[in-house]
Amino acid sequence: MGDDGDCECRPLGFLIGLPFALLALILSLVGAVIWVLGSILSCLCPCCICCTGLANLAVSLVKLPIRILRWFIHQIPC
Repeated sequence: MGDDGDCECRPLGFLIGLPFALLALILSLVGAVIWVLGSILSCLCPCCICCTGLANLAVSLVKLPIRILRWFIHQIPC
């Protein structure tokens, strides 16, 4: 309980965000499959510039559960 307002332990935000993070985990698995397919396609045909955008979308889907949990944790005050 410092005066600086920097609190790292916010279990309520974690618990509230957990169901949403689990849903995002399913989306991240889909993103991982898309990323693998996009990587294979870009290796087979390097002229496909759309595969790069697809791979970037897939990487953002893979990072989604962590981003959702961090957002919920930062929404709850100490």
